Amino acid sequence: MNTINSIRDICTEGRDLAYAQHWMTAICGPHELSSRGPGQVRFSHRGTVLRSTAMTLGLMHHGAEVSVSIEDGVGLDCYSLSLPLSGEQQVNVGGCTLGSDRNRGVILSPYGAQQLDIAANCLQLHIAIPRQAMEQGLEHLLQRPMQEPLRFEPSIDAVQGASGSWWRMVEHLVQDLRTSIALYDQPGFTRDLEHALIKGLLLAQPNNYSARLRQDQERHLPHYLVRAREFIHAHAREALDLDAIEAAAGVSRSKLFECFGRYLGVPPMIYLKRYRLNGVREQLLEDGCPGNISAIAMSWGFFHLGRFSGEYRKLFGETPSATLQRLVARRGGH
Repeated sequence: MNTINSIRDICTEGRDLAYAQHWMTAICGPHELSSRGPGQVRFSHRGTVLRSTAMTLGLMHHGAEVSVSIEDGVGLDCYSLSLPLSGEQQVNVGGCTLGSDRNRGVILSPYGAQQLDIAANCLQLHIAIPRQAMEQGLEHLLQRPMQEPLRFEPSIDAVQGASGSWWRMVEHLVQDLRTSIALYDQPGFTRDLEHALIKGLLLAQPNNYSARLRQDQERHLPHYLVRAREFIHAHAREALDLDAIEAAAGVSRSKLFECFGRYLGVPPMIYLKRYRLNGVREQLLEDGCPGNISAIAMSWGFFHLGRFSGEYRKLFGETPSATLQRLVARRGGH
């Protein structure tokens, strides 16, 4: 084993339940794995270990109905995240059962009793982030020591908002690592990437530190960026251009672009477009009527519907009609 490499590929498979538990215990920490159905376990796990934080990313399949159980007081050594790329699973935390499919992932945390029931046909995108690495990332963001254990909400939206972007980034990374490791085997790059994944999860997924993190982020935003952002949010359904946003911010266009890029990661008009697209998506999910897609899109300033559909699919990975079809299917399942 070459210890200077930044990554290490892992690949295993087996038909023994005890072997699957032993393998995942080495990655995630103590837990019980039991079979819930008559089928034989056909466990497989293919992925990559990023050495700076010992984060593991990859694809996992059990081939039978199984349950992962964690006892209170015997927690995992990591935050274990999974998203079904096919099939379904459900997690029970604190007596509450939450479903998980292609659109919604789950987090098993190092604290408290939890149970994850996985269907036989479930192919999981799985990420294990060691508890110490996650806590170090949180303390770096806070610029002070933690005062209580970090606890995430266990259900993670894999389609909308910041958490949807985070899942898409992870999925792309896993796919790319299977193609080539040339870039990812460079220590400086991969170390920064690992830290970005941890920081992104902390900022994207609600947790017991979210309010403090938001307050810290807002305190560090320049006042003119706050003005520009609030102006965009208030007038997003209207015809806006750079002149109006620049006037609201009260700074030069070059300063405006520099600030948006530095703090929000995109230029002002791209930020506006994404805010509008998220507004459309939220309204579609609330309304649930396919006949209203065009009307809702136009109410958010999208008058070229073909272009709108393409931009929507680029951001969310599906067409507006597909969003509604899944919503109808989910409601029908209940």
